[in-house]
Amino acid sequence: MYRVALTGNIASGKSTVAAAWAESGVPVVSADLLARQVVEPGTPGLAAVRSAFGEAIMGPDGMLDRAALRSVVFRDDEARRRLEAILHPLIDGLRDIWLEARRVDGASLVVCEVPLLFETGTERDFDHTVFVDAPDAERLRRLVEVRRMDPDEAGYVMAAQMPADVKRSRAHSVLANSGSLDDLKRDSALLLKELRAKSTAAPLRIDLHLHTAGSWDCLSDPEAVLARALEMGLGRIAITDHNKLHVALRMAEAHPEHIIPGEEVKTAEGIDVIGLYLSDEIPKGTPARRTIELIREQGGIPYLPHPYASGKGGGGALADVLAPLCDVVEVFNARLHSPRPQQLAEGLAERHGRLCGAGSDAHTVGEVGTTYVEVPTHPNRPDALLAALRTGSTTGRSSSHLVHLASTWAKIRKKLPGAPTG
Repeated sequence: MYRVALTGNIASGKSTVAAAWAESGVPVVSADLLARQVVEPGTPGLAAVRSAFGEAIMGPDGMLDRAALRSVVFRDDEARRRLEAILHPLIDGLRDIWLEARRVDGASLVVCEVPLLFETGTERDFDHTVFVDAPDAERLRRLVEVRRMDPDEAGYVMAAQMPADVKRSRAHSVLANSGSLDDLKRDSALLLKELRAKSTAAPLRIDLHLHTAGSWDCLSDPEAVLARALEMGLGRIAITDHNKLHVALRMAEAHPEHIIPGEEVKTAEGIDVIGLYLSDEIPKGTPARRTIELIREQGGIPYLPHPYASGKGGGGALADVLAPLCDVVEVFNARLHSPRPQQLAEGLAERHGRLCGAGSDAHTVGEVGTTYVEVPTHPNRPDALLAALRTGSTTGRSSSHLVHLASTWAKIRKKLPGAPTG
């Protein structure tokens, strides 16, 4: 299922585009509609907003007075952030439910209208982003003349959003709404045709770094991990258990199109190095340079995971030493919750001309699907993967902090009698 995010600053015309695409038969969901649903009478969302902002934002009918709330939050940055902290998780939850229903329906292309796509950093959740743009003067005119908004209030609302030039630079496609309505509909129809073509040739999604019960700190049944991956739209996964290869080899034999056999080796320096497409296990404590040599001797791919993570990545101490020796640098790891290590990893890959990889680093079944690389469909071979990564892209979102509790429990459980070993 090809997921498109449609965004644009207020009064840009994005709702017009969304309506036109919906009329063309594309499933479309609006964040504004979801935002209304999460604050309907009797919902936890409305109760939370009421508690945060008081009775002044409530109408006499028990409904949220959206105009009163807007007049508060767009004049006060802190109030706006407080409101967003309440509503955005609820809206995202409803959107996830909607997306899952469309996946079950068999939709190949879906569109989510997300006004604050870039402000909330959720663009990574989508395959393609479209920004509808219109001149500031025209947007102000529409707010005042069409929506009957007070000019000062309209100015506050416009100023609270990210500048259009920043969004233009970050979007995959831009629809310029500076002409007539017919012009916008014509251009949006042409773009929709392109998006439909992309959706019928959706790329292969691969998680290049995850764990099963073969790892000392994971309890996940490998068959359940694969089932979850396929359910989430991944076509292939690399099983990279800590210092063990037996589960990955067994799964690769049973599911040759879906599994890349790998191992995450804890080297003598205390830094992790992953080998993809391995046939022989590499002992824990092997020096990093020798580990990479052994991976290559097997015809495998040396992959440098989380190079700037503290501990397992050495905090970047050997990043510039090991990156030139590896084929792939992991530029997004879902278990790293700070953007800084990811940004440093991107710079490392660019500095040394390495290919970019991404992995969920999943230690629980629920984490699978958060992160992956999108590449052209190719045979499950090392040379083919390297060729595909040259035109690939990474997509991911961070896992919950709570996943680390699951890993801690797995370590304890593994020490008890009858612990699963994969």
